[in-house]
Amino acid sequence: MKFSITLFAILSVAFMTTSCVEYHPYDTRYDGEKDVNRLNIARIESACAGKRTIKFAVISDTQRWYDETEEAVKALNRRNDIDFVMHTGDLADFGMKNEFVRQHDILNRLRVPYVVIIGNHDCLATGQFIYKEMFGDFNFAFTAGDVRFICLNTNALEFDHTESVPNFEFIEDEFENFPENASKSVIAMHAKPYTEQFDNGVARLFQAHVKAFPGLQFCVNGHGHTYHEDDLFGDGVIYYECENVAKRSYLLFTITEDGYEEEKVEF
Repeated sequence: MKFSITLFAILSVAFMTTSCVEYHPYDTRYDGEKDVNRLNIARIESACAGKRTIKFAVISDTQRWYDETEEAVKALNRRNDIDFVMHTGDLADFGMKNEFVRQHDILNRLRVPYVVIIGNHDCLATGQFIYKEMFGDFNFAFTAGDVRFICLNTNALEFDHTESVPNFEFIEDEFENFPENASKSVIAMHAKPYTEQFDNGVARLFQAHVKAFPGLQFCVNGHGHTYHEDDLFGDGVIYYECENVAKRSYLLFTITEDGYEEEKVEF
């Protein structure tokens, strides 16, 4: 009887230890696909080289809504007219590795390449380390056809002034080294100015930098979970906010030599 109780205690501790290690919110062990954004950017730039019409879809805030994310992927895969998909943040809800892995597995079923911008929930616990391992830098840019896409980390609240958010050095470098083969630009982020995540003390400075980019078409963001089309600063720059995936919609943008078109598509 004493042996059985001791064995039971040992097995219980072993089970608890294994469970805690596998699902611990601070687990940063990741040995899956890395640098997803960089790899997919290479695919986007190659496929879009020389094009003067670019069409891309935006999804956002897929946290916890795995079934709906799968349905979004299926809906996007039924199209044959988009060049790539942009996810404007919040893959995870609690910043846990298993959330990132599960979402990554679903998004990898897309027929076209995709990029993911970091969201505020992606920064929780040790999520920012998982994001960096899986997707790469928090700020990145790429050129599709003649359009330069500048993708920014704007989740200032989650970084507690440990680094510049938004990163003006990155923004200024992108402006000063704007590619010669690009004539237009799009700014993408998770949290737009005047939300609780953004460092609103620099909101107008941020907008001045944004508006200076050549051929700026629009800005696009997630975070708010509702569809919005706002001229935030009254200067003609429109911020398009994508609904969360639970509302079963995505945004579709077509950029041509004459301008752009935007559509909210339900699935």
